[in-house]
Amino acid sequence: MGHQYGYDAAMSEFPSNAQAPASGQKVITKTILAWASWDWGSAAINAVMTTFVFTVYLTSDLFGNTDSNSVVLGNALAIAGLAIALLAPVMGLRSDAGGRRRFWLGVNTVIVAVLTAACFFVFPEPRFLIFGVTLIALASIFSEFASVNYNAMLPQISTPATVGKVSGFGWGMGYLGGIVALAIVLFTLVTPLFPWAGASEENALNLRLVAVFSAVWFLGFGLPVLFAVPEIPGTPGGPRFTILQSYQELWRKVVAIARTDRHTLYFLLASAVFRDGLAAVFTFGGVIAAGTFGFPLTKVIIFAIVGNVVAAIGAMIGGWLDDKIGPKNVISGSLIGLIIAGMGVFFSQTGTGFWVFGLLLCLFVGPAQSSSRAFLARLAPAGEEGELFGLYATTGRAVSFLAPTLFAVAIALAAPHVEQAQRYGILGIIAVLFVGFLLLLPVRAPRLLGHTSQN
Repeated sequence: MGHQYGYDAAMSEFPSNAQAPASGQKVITKTILAWASWDWGSAAINAVMTTFVFTVYLTSDLFGNTDSNSVVLGNALAIAGLAIALLAPVMGLRSDAGGRRRFWLGVNTVIVAVLTAACFFVFPEPRFLIFGVTLIALASIFSEFASVNYNAMLPQISTPATVGKVSGFGWGMGYLGGIVALAIVLFTLVTPLFPWAGASEENALNLRLVAVFSAVWFLGFGLPVLFAVPEIPGTPGGPRFTILQSYQELWRKVVAIARTDRHTLYFLLASAVFRDGLAAVFTFGGVIAAGTFGFPLTKVIIFAIVGNVVAAIGAMIGGWLDDKIGPKNVISGSLIGLIIAGMGVFFSQTGTGFWVFGLLLCLFVGPAQSSSRAFLARLAPAGEEGELFGLYATTGRAVSFLAPTLFAVAIALAAPHVEQAQRYGILGIIAVLFVGFLLLLPVRAPRLLGHTSQN
């Protein structure tokens, strides 16, 4: 295989230039800023296109029955998730072997921008629904492919002593970028503060221009990393795999990981479960705010903006702690905090209680997400980060049904017995986080620079 997977390798396989920063040396460099700029830009796709604005447009009555529209969108995204699960690790493997990580990050970024811009041509008529959801589904697939290569760059631009801070900084930039992009869209196109031609609602011009804005935003902020981070060297004389050979090679490497240190696989499983719970916090946060606590749409948006600010702060603080006490400790502490805050939301009877405990949830989500990425970056052998982050994407997709299912089941079980059954969905999310926490406990943490062990 040529590389040792696991926890001793986590220190030895960082790039040769990855030394501990000297006292007073800046951790946030121009290269890291360029790398984090991609996170900032991609937030327009996640926050604006797939969460708050464009998918809401696609599922509106402009395209027919809203329930049917939601089913169509859900099915398209489910198919996209399956494609990601099947293809992400292979894409990572092929870019690693060919020394084409930066190249494929650029290609996939451009593809996402083009697909997003094409959403401008999704006119508000039922016959355009399939076209629109297909574009969104394809954009989500190529966005995930791009993320595999982007995340794999983390060991290239950081050191064993700074990987946590760098990951936290990038994740925080993503949250903040989403806030800024969302605010621009809301106050210039959706609910404009001043009249202008682009804000016209005729033929949904304002909502279709949201797609153009998001594409330009993503492409503009996604380009710097392509000039700042060098391409990785390919394997000298290395193989050029066909798709079938790629799966065969991937299977061999999974077997090798299992033989050399199964804790890497254990972490992939544990992180898949708790990451699904983390995603559900944001997915269902607005639903609970509106349905259980009676927040109007404007108040939900305000909470979303404040919550993302808090999550960004949490991610950056968590990144600093990651390099001090280790990613496993940060993730474990964050999951405990999330469980406690989630119970606080469950027992809250007022909007004030939701604000307090809801923002605590946001505070702990950021560090858990950031340190999960940093944890894996510490384990990846040099030159094979792409395939490992591809597996990271695959395992996450494989269990992505857990939190939504338990959210719905908890509500269904409570509905015959209580009036406000929706709040019981929170318990479903907490259950997923708790299971993820239990699965993480036996996982051995990677050794930190200057530490002999991290348990």
